[in-house]
Amino acid sequence: MNILFMGPPGAGKGTQAERIVDEFQVPHISTGDAFRAAMRQGTPMGVEAKKYVDQGLLVPDEITNGIVKERLEQSDCDKGFLLDGFPRTIAQAEALDGMLAEMGKRIDHVIDLKVDRDLLLGRLTGRRICKSCGATYHVLFNPPKVENVCDKCSGELYQRSDDSEEKVGTRLDEYTTKTAPLLEYYGKKELVREVDGQQDIDQVTSDISSLLRGQA
Repeated sequence: MNILFMGPPGAGKGTQAERIVDEFQVPHISTGDAFRAAMRQGTPMGVEAKKYVDQGLLVPDEITNGIVKERLEQSDCDKGFLLDGFPRTIAQAEALDGMLAEMGKRIDHVIDLKVDRDLLLGRLTGRRICKSCGATYHVLFNPPKVENVCDKCSGELYQRSDDSEEKVGTRLDEYTTKTAPLLEYYGKKELVREVDGQQDIDQVTSDISSLLRGQA
């Protein structure tokens, strides 16, 4: 079973991916992990990607697509995979369809985790980090015993600049703009399965599992 996860930052894709790959025994493939592995192993595409990364440049689609293809050709993907973070554009989606067709495969399900923007803002802007020991907290889900004071070392807690409401809002806007065409692309193929990502974590997992098993 070949699965693609979609959803905005803070929707819980990582948490759900861990559970789904464990249940269905398929590898979780994120572009970040694939890039790091390809560069570490010195694969042909990894070597090319490193040239751009070392210069602080964006890696071209051709190389990104090649790294994903190298990963999908590995034996642990023979029975399926879960893709997370790729494709991000229509061009990448078309390239993915092409490379999968060469392998005699296709995407079976596109899971779209739906979460209201206000809830996402709360999830993403609530993180706090200890300046001394690096411990992580959340003002709603994992607050310290004393406000702005680390439980472990009594250090001061702070909010990272990229967790500010303005920065998070920009990330959410960018996601919406870039992924709307992708959802339409896969929607025309009748592959998109919407899941309410605002439910309890266990219920979200159950809903995804039911959809993948054809029970919903």
